[in-house]
Order: sequence, then structure tokens, then C-alpha cells
Amino acid sequence: MSLHVVRHAHAGDRSDWHQPDELRPLSRAGRAQAEALVGLLEGEPIKRVLSSRYLRCTQTVAPLAERLGLDVETHPALAEEADVASTWKLLEELAGTEAVACTHGNLIGPLLDRLHRHGVELADRWVCEKGSVWTIELDGARTFARARYLPAPA
Repeated sequence: MSLHVVRHAHAGDRSDWHQPDELRPLSRAGRAQAEALVGLLEGEPIKRVLSSRYLRCTQTVAPLAERLGLDVETHPALAEEADVASTWKLLEELAGTEAVACTHGNLIGPLLDRLHRHGVELADRWVCEKGSVWTIELDGARTFARARYLPAPA
């Protein structure tokens, strides 16, 4: 079993966007990253696709969800303003379910730290480029065992 934590794809510069940040869409490069994410994860036995409500997050996982015939479920624990304890609790609840969770960079670093403090082997340096994936593997007891980094698709 694995959980795939995705950082949303490229969405352009915040300073160039003059509407609520929740509505900031993916850039052309981000849309290409979202499409490439399908090839990266479509072979996995994913049963659920969750996302922050922010448009750039839902757009990142929408092509994958569509390919898999799944809906994108928005969850407040994945939003940019969520606290890491809520996000961690969601990941613990998802343990045992093959799932994708798309969130923001400000949450991924603290999640990696928490994984490390819980004894999870992190296979790579702690990075989280836009459009990248951290795959968290579980052992048989629904316990996080190791995590590996999949760079953003080119």
C-alpha cells in the first residue's frame, strides 16, 4: 500500500494574479505537468484522489482522476492554510487505502519532518518541486515505513 503526496503543479507567480489566490489556475507548464502525472501514477492501484480546494491543486490531479474514473475529493486538511497536525491525521486515516493527496509546498516539508521523526526512511533529500510526488509506503500494520521522491515529470 502507498500514499502519493503530490505538490500542485506550476501555477505562475502569485504577484501577477489579482483575484483570490484559491482561484489561481495552473500555467501552461503546470497543465503539462498535470498531464504527465497521469503517466507517472496511472499504473498504481489508486482508489481515491484527494486535493486541496485550491484550483491549482484540483487541476493538478484532475487528469489522473479522470483517467482512473475517480472523482477529485477536496479536503480541508490539504488546503494551504491547514495545520500540519490536520494533514498528518488525514494521512493516518488514509493509511491502508491506495490514495493520492494533492497539497501545497508549505505542508510537504513539515510532513516529511514528521515522517522522519516517526522513523520513516526517506530515500532522497527533502525536496518538493511543483508537480512532484512523495510516495509513502506502508508496512503490513498500516504503519508508514519509507518514502521515496518522484521528481516532477518533465
